[in-house]
Amino acid sequence: MAATTLFQNATLTVTDYRCEATRGDRPFAEEHRQHSIAYVRKGSFGCVTRGRHHELIAGSFLVGHPGDEYTCTHDHHDCGDECLAFALAPELIDGLEVDSEAWRQGALPPLPQLMVIGELAQSIADGRSDIGLDETGYVLANRLAETVSGSARPPPRGQARDRKRAVETAMWIDEQSHRPIDLADAAHEAGVSPFHFLRTFSDALGVTPHQYLVRSRLRHAARLLVDEERAITDIAYDVGFGDLSNFVRTFHRAAGVSPRGFRRASKGDRKILQERLARG
Repeated sequence: MAATTLFQNATLTVTDYRCEATRGDRPFAEEHRQHSIAYVRKGSFGCVTRGRHHELIAGSFLVGHPGDEYTCTHDHHDCGDECLAFALAPELIDGLEVDSEAWRQGALPPLPQLMVIGELAQSIADGRSDIGLDETGYVLANRLAETVSGSARPPPRGQARDRKRAVETAMWIDEQSHRPIDLADAAHEAGVSPFHFLRTFSDALGVTPHQYLVRSRLRHAARLLVDEERAITDIAYDVGFGDLSNFVRTFHRAAGVSPRGFRRASKGDRKILQERLARG
C-alpha cells in the first residue's frame, strides 16, 4: 500500500492511497483511528466491518468510525484500487452535529451527491483546480453527514459468486458508460438472466445497474468539467447523455449546482462552494 499525504492541518488530513493487492493476498484486520471518508476513484475491493461485507467500486465511499475494525479483501480482480481519503478530527465531527452512529455505515454505494464532490477533490489533488483540498473536504464531510444520517443501508445479501459477478459487471459498465447500455446488455455481460442480475447487483452494491450507469456518467462528466475546456454540450454527449437538458438537470440534482457552476467552482469561485455548504 502506497500512501501519500496531500494535505494536513489540525482538523483534516487528506491522503492518496494506492493498493496493489490482488486475489490470493492474505487480508488482515485494521482499525479506524479517526472518522474518515475514503473515495474509491479506481478499481474495487471488499470490506468486512461490524459483521457486514461491502463491495466497493469506483464512486463508492468507505466510511470509518474510530475504534471500528475492518478487513479489506481483493477476491474479484487483480487491478488493485486507488482511494482519496479524508481523516477528520473530533472537533470537525462535533461541528457537524450528527449522531456518531450515522458514521457506522461501513461503506456507501456510489451516490451522485457525493461522487461529484469526490471527483472535484481528485482533480484538486491532481493540481487541476484552484480550490483547496481542505475546503472540498469540509464540503464532502458536511454532505456525507447529511446523507448517512438519513439513510441506513440494509445488510447486503447474496453469495460470493453473485458479489464477484456484480463487481466485475460494474467495472464493465463504468468502462462502457459512454455508450447505450440497458439491463439486458449488462445481464448478458454477467452471464445471467436480467431478473437475477438486477436483484443480485442491487443487493451487492446498493444501486441498480441503471443507477450505476448514470452515476458513472456523472462521475466522468465531473472530471471532464474540471480538467478540460470543452463545451459542456460536448462533454454531456461524450460521457453518454443523449440530451443536454437531461444532463444539466441530472447534474444539478446531484451536485446542487449546474455544470457551468461546478466548472466555475473548480476554477476558484469559492462563493459557489460556500453557498453549497450553507444550503447542505
